[in-house]
Amino acid sequence: MSGDLPRPWRVPLLILGMLSLFGGTAAGLLRLGWNAPLPGTASVLDHGPLMIGAFFGTVISLERAVALGARWAYSAPLCAGLGGLALLAGIGSTTGSALLFAGSLVLLAGSLQIYRRQRAPHTLTLVLGAASWAAGNALWLGGSAIPAVAPLWMAFLILTIAGERLELSRFLPPSPIASNVFAGIIALLLTGSLAAFSNLPGAGQLFPAALLALAVWLLKQDIARRTVLQQGLTRFIAVCLLSGYVWLSIGALILLSAGGIVASSAAYGAGLHAILLGFVFAMVFGHAPIIFPAILGVRLPWHPLFYMPLVVLHLSLVLRVAGTLIGAIEMRRAGGALNAVALALFVLSMVVSTMRSARAATT
Repeated sequence: MSGDLPRPWRVPLLILGMLSLFGGTAAGLLRLGWNAPLPGTASVLDHGPLMIGAFFGTVISLERAVALGARWAYSAPLCAGLGGLALLAGIGSTTGSALLFAGSLVLLAGSLQIYRRQRAPHTLTLVLGAASWAAGNALWLGGSAIPAVAPLWMAFLILTIAGERLELSRFLPPSPIASNVFAGIIALLLTGSLAAFSNLPGAGQLFPAALLALAVWLLKQDIARRTVLQQGLTRFIAVCLLSGYVWLSIGALILLSAGGIVASSAAYGAGLHAILLGFVFAMVFGHAPIIFPAILGVRLPWHPLFYMPLVVLHLSLVLRVAGTLIGAIEMRRAGGALNAVALALFVLSMVVSTMRSARAATT
């Protein structure tokens, strides 16, 4: 079916993603020992799939469908969102994982279509990110454990962010040497995500080593180093980006110290949350004022209160990561609870900003 999807029809897709965000957050709080209400009959083991596949998969696929402007591409966020509902209904091992896999295949097809339109390093990076998600979902559907597919799921988010930042680097183009270094880092990242299935000595350290190299590259090359000196929304976005790169470095170093993604180690939880919360959600906070208007056609007026969720996120992560590494259970639990508060404040700030925009439009 040709033609774009009208904006009002995109709202239910976004709501599906938000339901997975709420469910995934509740599952995470339950894992920490908090008495959080988990919708349906989902398990605490669904925390990762709900957050990465059902929430981020829905939002990223929706953004990609808007960029593509083809109705068939919206089946990707639909499948990912329905996959989240299946996880919340307790049928994630079959229906949920199958729906997420279907959504990732459509996202991959849409990403390839965009690459055909514009053959560039950033669009190729987006293709590789979508392919990583599809590969991880295929392995999970086939019975692989979540820690085994976690590097591929993480590569999906990290490569998506890297591709989008690379696209904006046209305002501060990297040198040919820097471009070649970026390509080498991406190759190492993909190799490391696949090496998680091998028992070869040192294979587990390839993935975090690539993450650390990517963090250093982004800190050096991103235009945020200059835009952080400006004011308002521009500075806020830059602060989100630069702080996210710091958390990516910290998470990579933690995983390197443990020899890779070792599910039985304290570094597993500390490193993954440093990356998936500190890095990925800092990117979400920074890009939301741009992405949501593009998807929904609503303005999100800048307000200094946008900093509040970001500050709470970083402070909560200090508590959570430190508590996990030193074995301070109450500190870890407090950090996890504040993680949820940061996400709630973020959603609230977006809703309030949208209402302010609507009120200004009517007056």
